[in-house]
Amino acid sequence: MSKVISVADLSQLATFAHIPDHQLQWLIDHSTVVELPDGGEFFKKGDPIEHTHFILEGKISFRAEQAGQFREVAQASKGEVSGILPFSRGTTANGFGITSKNTTIMSLPKEFFKEMIRDHYELTEMLVHTMTNRVRSFTKQQEQNGRMIALGKISAGLAHELNNPASAVVRSAAELKRQLQLQPDNFKKVMCIRMKSAQVDAVNDLLFAKAGAGPRTDMSLMEKTDLEDELTDWLEEHGIDDGSEIAETLAEFNCDIDMLEQMYVHVPDEHFPPVANWIRSVLSTEKLVTEIEEASSRIAKLVTSVKSYTHMDQAPEQQMADVREGIRNTLTILGHKIKKQQIALKENFPKGMPQVKVFVSELNQVWTNLMDNAIDAMPEGGTLEIAADFDDDYLRVYIIDNGTGIPEDVLGKIFDPFFTTKAMGKGSGMGLDMVQRIVRQHQAEIRVESVPGRTQFMVCFSRNI
Repeated sequence: MSKVISVADLSQLATFAHIPDHQLQWLIDHSTVVELPDGGEFFKKGDPIEHTHFILEGKISFRAEQAGQFREVAQASKGEVSGILPFSRGTTANGFGITSKNTTIMSLPKEFFKEMIRDHYELTEMLVHTMTNRVRSFTKQQEQNGRMIALGKISAGLAHELNNPASAVVRSAAELKRQLQLQPDNFKKVMCIRMKSAQVDAVNDLLFAKAGAGPRTDMSLMEKTDLEDELTDWLEEHGIDDGSEIAETLAEFNCDIDMLEQMYVHVPDEHFPPVANWIRSVLSTEKLVTEIEEASSRIAKLVTSVKSYTHMDQAPEQQMADVREGIRNTLTILGHKIKKQQIALKENFPKGMPQVKVFVSELNQVWTNLMDNAIDAMPEGGTLEIAADFDDDYLRVYIIDNGTGIPEDVLGKIFDPFFTTKAMGKGSGMGLDMVQRIVRQHQAEIRVESVPGRTQFMVCFSRNI
């Protein structure tokens, strides 16, 4: 297309289909036209936004800088409008505009907006409608990105947190199955034993007192090894070949020589080996069932936390809620990162902390982003503190970390869309922008203070809403 643009040229584009010819001529008379090659730089970060741009041919790719790299965040193709629009408040470009293919752009300076609004209704209406669609599209994109960010963090957290208990269930179930396969032989040998009821009761009482107490977890490795050696020697002295396996199980339940001596009194010498194997089977089964129970409970707790975190069984309406529950569910979701970086957690919630009216699932996205950023900012072994205070009018929640801090020249930009200091693939630049939007949705306020070694985000809720 030539740099000389006619009304007929514009009329062919759907954007201008309902604009009177005299208004199109006015637009042509007051605009400039440029042609750029494929890969040309149309604008760069920090350039003033002073024109409305009409893409007549080609395409513009809008790219945001992220930790020294660039990623595409939007496109404008033939027939679309970009740049500043009437009543919009943008002042400087947040990224870069790179042309694709050979691109022709017609640009109207904003100094003609007043004249356009006064004299050219249809043209103004089209641009205002374009701005409305842009805001709606951007908001929808933010919401979708926010959901994907939250989903990604939940998925990552669950993958790590569920892996250990699920593996424990599989491992313990397989071992339990192996133990049960040994039972018929032990059962046959035990059934051949002739013992008086009082003798059986005495052995049962000793055994199930230990089984009921469960495995001992406070024994050091050295203590356990010494006990196993003592038990192995005693068992082999009393006719049991290779008593180390039985000794290992007995040691886990803190069975000592004195207990074996008491049992031995009630069991005939020739029958003690099958009884000892039966004791081992009972204790091993008890241990494996306990492990399966604990792992299953852990899985159930995680599922409950996720259900509460997403609030998926509740209507998407504001309701009175204790923010501590959402914070603790979020900590559960992020548990894998906290453990991996050996982060110490401190909670400082006051007594009588009031509930506030919130959208629960949306607010949990706020806690997720603030805590995730805090964890990323801290070295291994850092401290994450969650605190709160309140008065008659406000409830304030604090997320505090002892990380590197936010540089002063960055502090004013952290809530900007697409701004991030994280490397490509580590952050989208949408997290804190979404946080601010959700906080405002609650008619609340978010503030940040940061120096090296201490960064504090404060979310302040009104109690009178």
